[in-house]
Order: sequence, then structure tokens, then C-alpha cells
Amino acid sequence: MLRSLDGLAPRIHPTAFVSEGAYVVGDVEIGEGSSVWPGAVIRADSGRITIGRNTCVQDNSVVHGDADVVIGDNVVIGHRALCHAKTVGDRVLIANGATVNDGVEIGSDSILASGTVVLDGMAIPARSIVTGIPGRVRGQVQQRHLDLIKGYGDAYVEKARRYLAQGNLASEA
Repeated sequence: MLRSLDGLAPRIHPTAFVSEGAYVVGDVEIGEGSSVWPGAVIRADSGRITIGRNTCVQDNSVVHGDADVVIGDNVVIGHRALCHAKTVGDRVLIANGATVNDGVEIGSDSILASGTVVLDGMAIPARSIVTGIPGRVRGQVQQRHLDLIKGYGDAYVEKARRYLAQGNLASEA
């Protein structure tokens, strides 16, 4: 469902897929080829949320922030992830069940492992692998990791195309 708030309506690129089971509200922009899956919530009631191209927000994930949020291109936000980040660079994987708290800045080409909890205000350098509770940089992303992120992202771009071919059913309430 797409919903306006305070006169601001979500702007969805025509090639983006938003499931009818997702909830997208307020000053949200979703870019070309991106996808938002069932149960996902993107709630822009405290600032603008901008999601780049070919980015997927998978089932039951939440994107919100206490200020503006910018999520880059080719980002994979896995199932049941909570993303309260300030910025997420390009080609980032936030794996299933990860929690990214308020004000976090994630550099491009990074991976946050499943179940990781990133504390408020952390700055994660580009090409970092972050794991644990609390999340800490444990290593550097290698080419095989970049290939993994690309593979996941490409699969969701293709799924979005398949679903769009059947009709994008999300609508303004």
C-alpha cells in the first residue's frame, strides 16, 4: 500500500516493483528497477527516504529514520532487516535479520552479516565486513563477496520484472 502523509506521496519509478503487501508512506522515492517485497515497511514520517536503482527491500524489512535516509544503488536489504541508517552506499548487503540503528553510515561495497547489530552513529568504511553484536568491522570485502552481492541483487531485479509483468498492485490509499 502506498500512502501520502502531510501532503507528500511516495514516488515510485515505473520500472520498480512494490508489493501490494508492503507499506510505503510519506516522502519516499524508489528508483529504477528496485523492489519492495511483502511485509516490508518504508516509513518516511521524520525525513525523506531515497532508495536508488536496482535495490531490493526484502520481505518483512523496515526502512525508517529519525532524519533523511539515503540508500544507494544495487543494495540488498535482506529478509527481516531493520535499516535505520543515515546512508547506505552502493552495492551493500544488509543480510537477513541485521539491525542498523540510527545515524549509521555504511560505505559502498560492504556486507553486514545476518543478525548483526550496528550501534547508533557508527561509520562503516567502504569494503567492510561487519559481524556480531555489537557489530564490528571484521575484515575487508573481496571480489567473491562483491560477486555474491551482485548475484543477489540481479536475482531480485529479475524477480521484480517478473512481478511487474503481472501488474504492480500497490496503490495509494
